[in-house]
Amino acid sequence: MDFWERCEQLLSEHTVVIERPKGTTHPRYPECVYPLDYGYLEGTSAGDADAIDVWRGSMPVPRLVGIVCTVDMLKCDAEMKLLVGCSDDEMRTVEKFHNENAHMSGIVVLREAT
Repeated sequence: MDFWERCEQLLSEHTVVIERPKGTTHPRYPECVYPLDYGYLEGTSAGDADAIDVWRGSMPVPRLVGIVCTVDMLKCDAEMKLLVGCSDDEMRTVEKFHNENAHMSGIVVLREAT
């Protein structure tokens, strides 16, 4: 299995839980508005000891289209977040969201079309 197949397996074996729907604000940073549905994969863990994060776009098929890698200087951590069912515009929106912040930067890594 390659990287993307393993990510797909995680996505297929774990439920996506949306905890911050599109348009809601961050609980600690009210100026931060989520441009897409944001949540996590239930029953997984990431480097920050929380679950693997997921951005869920508007495409009807929940296909893994890429990841966004982030570095957060407030939390002193780096994470990988799955991009699921996101259009090209939505992926650009997520990348912009992660780079509008004085403490965080992010980069989108696209999955090649299969």
